[in-house]
Amino acid sequence: MRPSKRAPDEMRAVSFERGVMRHAEGSCLVKFGETHVLVSATLEERLPPWLKGQGRGWVTAEYAMLPRATHDRTRRESTTGKQSGRTQEIQRLIGRSLRSVTDLVALGEKQITLDCDVLQADGGTRTASITGAWIALYDCLTWMKSRSMVREMPLKQHVAAVSCGIYEGTAVLDLDYAEDSVAETDANFVMTGTGGIVEIQGTAEKTPFTQDELLSLLALARSGIDQLVSLQKLAVG
Repeated sequence: MRPSKRAPDEMRAVSFERGVMRHAEGSCLVKFGETHVLVSATLEERLPPWLKGQGRGWVTAEYAMLPRATHDRTRRESTTGKQSGRTQEIQRLIGRSLRSVTDLVALGEKQITLDCDVLQADGGTRTASITGAWIALYDCLTWMKSRSMVREMPLKQHVAAVSCGIYEGTAVLDLDYAEDSVAETDANFVMTGTGGIVEIQGTAEKTPFTQDELLSLLALARSGIDQLVSLQKLAVG
């Protein structure tokens, strides 16, 4: 039995609240159960120096956790003078995921930065960030299109992410912290709305997992991604 009493293939309650930040071109408060992430999308005319003059844009991301997003206070990384390896890895993953479904040529020589700030953490902060960032990016691009800043919608399709794992010998979907902290296997899946795989991160925390177990996790992930993409479509109308 899962600590949350959920069935193995049951996700936590997921919600998206759009337009929560007055000044951002796009924003979304995404909730995966008790994991809450505030995502804002910022349009900028500047580009990374290595992209200038190439006729295409860029989508990037930054990720951070508020000090009391966790049970004990986490020191702000700005006070240490550098980001942790975990933070850098997560924000690169978010950026890669959103670029995979964005037509950077159609975007033009502009950059969109997705700031993902974890307000409350209970497992799956990176998957919630990616899924909510798609909403914020969609709203930012819609804002641009309404002002004739892009000719066509640069978003090619949906992208979402979900965690899966082996908990007490059973493959389960969308791990919360109580499961994630003791799972035998922990994996994150990033997939498009058409079922394409963007990235898979999988780790055997205790016992190495088998090919059959990997396939069972992939099947669970596809089910979860289908649910998330359906919710994204409902959110943006």
